[in-house]
Amino acid sequence: MLFAEWYQICELPGANDGPCNHYILQLYQNGLLKGDDMTERFFRIITELSVAHCLSSEVMSSGALQSAQQAQTLSFLAIDIYAKLVLAILKYCPVEQGSSKLFLMSKILTVTVRFIQKDAEDKKASFNPRPYFRLFINWLLDLGSLDPVTDGANFQILTAFANTFHVLQPLKVPSFCFAWLELVSHRTFMPKLLTGNSQKGWPYIQRLLVDLLQFLEPFLRNAELGVPVHFLYKGTLRVLLVLLHDFPEFLCDYHFTFCDVIPPSCIQMRNIILSAFPRNMRLPDPSTPNLKIDLLPEIRESPRILSEVDAALKAKQMKADVDEYLKTRPQGGSSFLTELKQRLLLSPSEAASAGTRYNVPLINSLVLYVGMQAIQQLQSRVPHAQATANTVPMSVFLVSAALDIFQSLIGDLDTEGRYLFLNAIANQLRYPNSHTHYFSFILLYSFAEANQEIIQEQITRVLLERLIVNKPHPWGLLITFIELIKNPRYNFWNRSFIRCAPEIEKLFESVARSCGGLKPVDEGMVSGWVSETAH
Repeated sequence: MLFAEWYQICELPGANDGPCNHYILQLYQNGLLKGDDMTERFFRIITELSVAHCLSSEVMSSGALQSAQQAQTLSFLAIDIYAKLVLAILKYCPVEQGSSKLFLMSKILTVTVRFIQKDAEDKKASFNPRPYFRLFINWLLDLGSLDPVTDGANFQILTAFANTFHVLQPLKVPSFCFAWLELVSHRTFMPKLLTGNSQKGWPYIQRLLVDLLQFLEPFLRNAELGVPVHFLYKGTLRVLLVLLHDFPEFLCDYHFTFCDVIPPSCIQMRNIILSAFPRNMRLPDPSTPNLKIDLLPEIRESPRILSEVDAALKAKQMKADVDEYLKTRPQGGSSFLTELKQRLLLSPSEAASAGTRYNVPLINSLVLYVGMQAIQQLQSRVPHAQATANTVPMSVFLVSAALDIFQSLIGDLDTEGRYLFLNAIANQLRYPNSHTHYFSFILLYSFAEANQEIIQEQITRVLLERLIVNKPHPWGLLITFIELIKNPRYNFWNRSFIRCAPEIEKLFESVARSCGGLKPVDEGMVSGWVSETAH
């Protein structure tokens, strides 16, 4: 009866603010909007009625069309009326503080989440997400129009929706995943959380993207891209491309977190994230003759990273050991280096679940953390080294400790572990900054100093596989590969793995031409941070 009465009010011609206000006041006086169990039951019943009315209206188009061409039509009348009721409650509910209305909205969202979860669990494959999608879209459109001064901060409403979508993430409600992706990336939600509010909305969008990538990870890792997953993957790429175009700083600042949950085989998706660079920066053309990246003003600036880089190290109680080694670098040999490979391995049960024997987030954390410490120590001591000769050995000493760790891993790890380790380094080859400069040097130094050709072949593979996919390509990746193929010091074109087959040789030549030509030059673009003998 209450819902039918609300429908009649909505059907009144012209402005109906008076009847709406009176109706909401009645609900309040009847104790239905206090935020207690009665409130929860009220909204659950209305949700059930609205969804049932919507689904009962489903009809299949007539004619001899096949199922793929048949159009499903639903009547969203009850859903739209319910959405208007919630908006009216938030506008007219007689409470003095906006926070109380926000509490009421949270209660409504909680009821909706539980209803969706139960419906999806009960109906399994026959679950229809369209009524719920329509409901959320109506709310996002309508609530975004509320006056932020009188009706509470829109930011708080958006974060309430962000928390709701996190609970409804694809891993928890897989049958809702397509509607979920559309909602999360909708113009009334994602851009509003990423714009303004001193970037307070960024962690919410980051968490939702991680939810999406974690759901996709097993399918992408095992290359099990059935038609539905392929559609979801394409949708994810489009969302990332929108972020790359409109909010590149967001991808820059959270690149580490995203790379942790993207499988190594998912190269194009990772390239999109790593290609992001701040909008106020102009990238030099990597194919510019005699480009000296160490002379670029941005190359000594550290990039902003909002992810907790050392989280995995702390979780495995390794951070203190890493810090101790970087600080002291024991001369008589260290158990830290000899035990390092073993500490990067997963247990057999974890390895079976992850699809790899190695703890990839731990490798990523170790590589970036060690590199950041080396860069920080260098930058703090190099200016003094120019004035005081006694400090020069210290700066070399500190960088050498980091090089020890990197060289030990390159030599000790097996093929799988080394590939993951080199990927972790390549993930830092981004726009011009101190991290790109340092890790480009590490890769090139490792190539030049390698005592096994398999190491040089794997370094080449990690770079090449990121270049042969569709654009965009990270600037630092291009810089490093061009340096590798053009600088005679690396003797790249005489390596046996380049000429192992005509098809491979043609592939390298094609990529080299697209990167700026094959002709070697005498001077390198990437200068060393320390002398080549300091290790």
